[in-house]
Amino acid sequence: MVRDDPYEIAAFLRTKPTAALPGIGPKTARTLARYGITTVGDIADTQLPTLQRILGTGTARQAHDLAHGIDERPVVPSAAPKTMSAGHRFDRDELDPDQYHRTVLRLVQELGARLRTSGEITQALTLTVTYADRTQTTRSRTLTDPTAHTPALAATAREVLTGFGLQRARVRALALRAERLQPTERTVHQLTFDDRDHKLRRLETALDRAALRYGPGIAGSASTFPQAG
Repeated sequence: MVRDDPYEIAAFLRTKPTAALPGIGPKTARTLARYGITTVGDIADTQLPTLQRILGTGTARQAHDLAHGIDERPVVPSAAPKTMSAGHRFDRDELDPDQYHRTVLRLVQELGARLRTSGEITQALTLTVTYADRTQTTRSRTLTDPTAHTPALAATAREVLTGFGLQRARVRALALRAERLQPTERTVHQLTFDDRDHKLRRLETALDRAALRYGPGIAGSASTFPQAG
């Protein structure tokens, strides 16, 4: 427990690593470290314009406020982390690994669109495989940074699916769950000179608008997006 005292708040926060702040994931922490910013105290001591050049306007302001102990979000005691799920049941026992991948990509696109529509981002993905004998296997993966960006979700989902080793499995159903959701305003989107990332995000926005207007099936599957790499 920390009393509402500026000195106690500063003493509590300043020595903590930058990743201790909400919205600062491992990738962003590494970016800050390249500028010699490794603790919450370093963030507090860095001029806001400098942080904005590194992180972008919104993210920098949030990090700067949090580093000074300013957080306007309401406290909700014992609130359970929110989740969002999408699933698919095959008409028969599915043996084709390519079909598993296509199905997971469709689930990713559905979850990504729903997250963006609801103004949320996810910190982790969990994939559950149901087999022909009704047994289940579940694997989870924490995202490098919380996101609702379909290519980033797809890359993580592919890694999780590959980890199952389903080459000879008889699969009846697949379910993908986004976990530890938080508001979109807490997302961290690094400024980049990579035009490909901007094009993907514009494409994503266009697909979301098409899905809202014509229905979720009109925009195609998440395979529309090029794989990262």
